[in-house]
Amino acid sequence: MDVTGLCVALFSGNYNYVRDGANQALNRFVGYLLRQGAQVRVYAPTTDTPAFPPTGDLVSAPSIPVPGRPEYRIPTRLSRALRRDLKAFAPNMIHLSSPDPLGHRALTWARDHDLPAVASVHTRFETYPRYYGLAFLEPAIEGILRRFYRRCDAIVAPSESMAQLLREQRMSYDVGIWTRGIDREIFTPQRRDLDWRRSLGFADDVPVIGFIGRQVMEKGLDVFSDTIDQLTARKVPHKVLVVGEGPAREWFQNRLPDAVFTGFQGGADLGRAVASMDMLFNPSVTETFGNVTLEAMACRLPTVAARATGSENLVQEGITGRLIRPGAIGKFADALQIYCTDAAARASAGAAAEAQAEHFGWDQVNQALVDTYLRIIRQRAQGAKIRSSPVP
Repeated sequence: MDVTGLCVALFSGNYNYVRDGANQALNRFVGYLLRQGAQVRVYAPTTDTPAFPPTGDLVSAPSIPVPGRPEYRIPTRLSRALRRDLKAFAPNMIHLSSPDPLGHRALTWARDHDLPAVASVHTRFETYPRYYGLAFLEPAIEGILRRFYRRCDAIVAPSESMAQLLREQRMSYDVGIWTRGIDREIFTPQRRDLDWRRSLGFADDVPVIGFIGRQVMEKGLDVFSDTIDQLTARKVPHKVLVVGEGPAREWFQNRLPDAVFTGFQGGADLGRAVASMDMLFNPSVTETFGNVTLEAMACRLPTVAARATGSENLVQEGITGRLIRPGAIGKFADALQIYCTDAAARASAGAAAEAQAEHFGWDQVNQALVDTYLRIIRQRAQGAKIRSSPVP
C-alpha cells in the first residue's frame, strides 16, 4: 500500500473552533494527505463561530463546554450517528489527537473492528493541574494517559525530548516523531517593519521582548510577568509586545500595564509581528514542541525559553538562545538582559536560529507521519499485535 490507499479517520478535541498550534498542524497534515490522494474524514466538536474554515470533511461530534473555560469543548461520546458515518467511510487507519472521551471511545471502536490506531501527542495534559492549584492530580492524570496510549499501535511526539519523556513515562513501546514545519513565506526576517513598530510606540533602538500565543496561565504568564518586573527594577532598556488572545488577557494586561497587546494576528500580519520583535521569551513548560519558538527562529530572533520538552530540541543553549530552569526568574532576567544590552550577541544568536529553522519543511515533516501509518498497517497485515504493557 502507498499513501493513495490510506483512508484515515481523524479524531480531534479542537480541530478549528479555537486556533492553536496543534490544530494548525492537524489541518496542514490533512491538507497534505488529500493532496497525496488519501481519503480523510475528521470527527471533532464544532461551533457556530469557528476560528477558521476546516481543511477536509469535518463531522460534528457531541460536546459540552469545559467548566471554567467555555471557549473549549469536550467531545463526550461516539454517538450512533458518528458510528454510522464511520461504518460508511470504512477507514483503514484511526488517528487520535486527544485523549478525551471521544478519543477513548474511538480507540475502543478501532480495537473492536481490528483497525490500527495511532495517537499524536500535542500537549502535556498532566502538567495543567499545577497552574490551578491541583498538582496532586498529576499522577492520576498520567495514569489515565498511560492507559489510553498503551492501547494504541503507536504514538508520535513533536520532538525527541517529548518522545523520550513518553518513553520514560512508559506510555508506549512504539514512540515516533512527527515534528512541526514552518512557512518561510510568512516567517522571515524580511517581514520586519520599523514603521509598524513605531506605530506601536517602540523606538528603533529599544529592544522588544515578545510573547506569542494564547494567554492562559499554563503558558507561564506569571513567570513572564515576574521576569519583566525584574528587568524593570534593574533599569534594563526594553519594551514588551504580546501577540495573541485568551481568557487570561485581562490578568496579563493588569500585570504588564506598559506592554503593547496586539490581540490575535494571523498570516502575514503574524509574520510581521514576530519579525518586528527582537527576541522571544517563552517560559512555558507545557509545550511538546513550541511552534512559536520555531516561528521566532525563522524570523532571526534569539529565544529565551524554559528548559522543557519541545524547547530543548529547538533552542541550542548559548547558540540560538538560552535554556533556563523552569521558574528561575532571576536566570530568565539575566538571559534577557544580555540580549537587551548586547546587540552583537542578539544578532549572532538570531542568525544561528534562522539557519536552524531552515531544516523544518512541512512536506518532509508530514511525510514522516504518513510513513508511520504505512508501517503500522504493514505490521498489522503481517500479524503484529499491540504490546500494551511496556517494561518499567
